[in-house]
Amino acid sequence: MLWRGDMSWKNVIGRVSFSNCDPIFDGLDPEWTILSAPPAWLTGHVMRRDCIAAPIPSADFASNSDELLLLPEIGIVSNGKVGSVLLFGERPIENMRDIALPTDSSTSKVLLNWIVKNRGLDPKFVESGPDINSMLEKCDGALLIGDRAILASISNPELVRMDLGAEWTRVTGLPMVFGVFVARRDSPRDVLITAHSQMISQVEKFENNDSWRNKVISRTSKKMGFPMDRVEEYFRTEVRNR
Repeated sequence: MLWRGDMSWKNVIGRVSFSNCDPIFDGLDPEWTILSAPPAWLTGHVMRRDCIAAPIPSADFASNSDELLLLPEIGIVSNGKVGSVLLFGERPIENMRDIALPTDSSTSKVLLNWIVKNRGLDPKFVESGPDINSMLEKCDGALLIGDRAILASISNPELVRMDLGAEWTRVTGLPMVFGVFVARRDSPRDVLITAHSQMISQVEKFENNDSWRNKVISRTSKKMGFPMDRVEEYFRTEVRNR
């Protein structure tokens, strides 16, 4: 693997392989090697010292907090609808007998389980590759996250049954923290402080510099094949990085 060569793990930062991290990593100092992976994989990468820091599912941090250090003021958060954690199906959630869950998620699966229990429902959960067509061939519902969820909602808006971020906030009145940035507790503090500071600076630049923000939105749109107005809406009203 590229990051296993002569490049030290201390020079590597992990990122979720979805556009929700673009405001942090687009334009980050090239001194860092970026390790891109699904959110459910990044916990292992941090634990194995493949990278100095990374965003991981908040559910994973809760299970490993004795070994991991939480980095403040940065994350993957929604306050209301998130736009990229969606339940699809041809029937309402109350009538779903089974729901296919993607293998690349942790927090979203925990959240969906909380939602169905809160509604007094008990559908069967089935692990599946994150493909909406194959998921709905075998189950009444399909949970998708990240860019796949956005693309599926653009292509199949009639199949969107629930935005899990919106449901969480509707019930609790609270923001939903899908991902948190962490490092090993034994990480070198000077390197960690530098990495954290630079990521925070990128978020602030995205929030406060309209010209830079538009460039990031344009690059994300071209990279992912999303309409620019959809990317702008996503970053403005749905996902946040703190």
